Amino acid sequence: MSTGNPDFPLFQVSEDHEALREAVRAVAQDKIAPYAAAVDEEARYPQEAHDALVASDFFAPHIPEDYDGVGADALATCIVIEEVARVDASASLIPAVNKLGTMPLLLAASEQVKDRYLPPVARGEAGFSYGLSEREAGSDTAAMRCRAKPDGDDWVLSGQKSWITNAGVSDFYTVLAVTDPDGPRGRNITAFVVEKDDEGFTFGEKERKLGIKGSPTRELHFDHVRIPGDRMVGERGEGLKIALQTLDHTRVTIGAQAVGIAQGALDFALGYVKERKQFGKAVAEFQGVQFMLADMAMQLEAARQMVYVAAAKSERGDPDLPFFGAAAKCFASDVAMRVTTDAVQLLGGAGYVRDFPVERMMRDAKITQIYEGTNQIQRVVMARQLLR
Repeated sequence: MSTGNPDFPLFQVSEDHEALREAVRAVAQDKIAPYAAAVDEEARYPQEAHDALVASDFFAPHIPEDYDGVGADALATCIVIEEVARVDASASLIPAVNKLGTMPLLLAASEQVKDRYLPPVARGEAGFSYGLSEREAGSDTAAMRCRAKPDGDDWVLSGQKSWITNAGVSDFYTVLAVTDPDGPRGRNITAFVVEKDDEGFTFGEKERKLGIKGSPTRELHFDHVRIPGDRMVGERGEGLKIALQTLDHTRVTIGAQAVGIAQGALDFALGYVKERKQFGKAVAEFQGVQFMLADMAMQLEAARQMVYVAAAKSERGDPDLPFFGAAAKCFASDVAMRVTTDAVQLLGGAGYVRDFPVERMMRDAKITQIYEGTNQIQRVVMARQLLR
């Protein structure tokens, strides 16, 4: 397994990247953070964040300039997601899921499909979600039962998808379906674009979740939905391959989200322990607390470095991206869970109440260990790459 070309750095954070970070941080602090607690409390879509991201071109920054996008590279896109996640994980899913939904198109769709669907997302006129998982086909994606049957030049889609992020808000959906039930497992699945107003396409009730409550999660239901043949993404039977290639890239963005959540929790905890006094001095002056803070920061910085390396590999399309993408997502999400839990501990009783944001950050962090492949599956991916 390669670790990159020794003649070039694995990644480089340029002045442009740092300028981008400052710009996103300003938007996040001014336009997103003030609403984060209410979004969580009311379990409502963060429309204020949506509007701010559109206005600042951070809604889907990864889309190339050829399709009306700003053409942010993979590292820049990670920085956008990281900085938004520092203040609101739910809001960070807006650019993250737009990348997840459109990545199959960028990897495999015809120019006709790209020209039709990417520009509206780049301009902030439409969102794009991703339909892969089902009730009985989560980690075992090849076991999906959603079917697409040919009917002339069209396809008729029947079945359901589960755990779909931003379902009902997004206008477009990349949906994976079995197109050859008797074909070889894993090579009988095809990807299609489904539009929100397609007849027979409906949504289940919003899931009641532990965290990321501002991002609606719902089932997709397909009751004989007619899909024109020109909405196929890639070739027939290549859907699962495209889906897994997509996840190689987008797992990196979940790592970035996890880093952002952890950074937000560490920032708040640092401020709290410097102000809070016990036994006549600031809590931050106790060595036990200092050791906790040092470990949190050390683990967080290691996670950030892993994510940035994986982002650079995603941008280059390095052959070892599957390992690094899985490793970055797995490590960063585990770190986010540890750091946010420790942040709650550092605040004591105050950390356990909703008056302070760290309990929300801890709840939000948990999903990063689960979606886009559980961390157990990430370890399977890494092991397979090592044993090749």
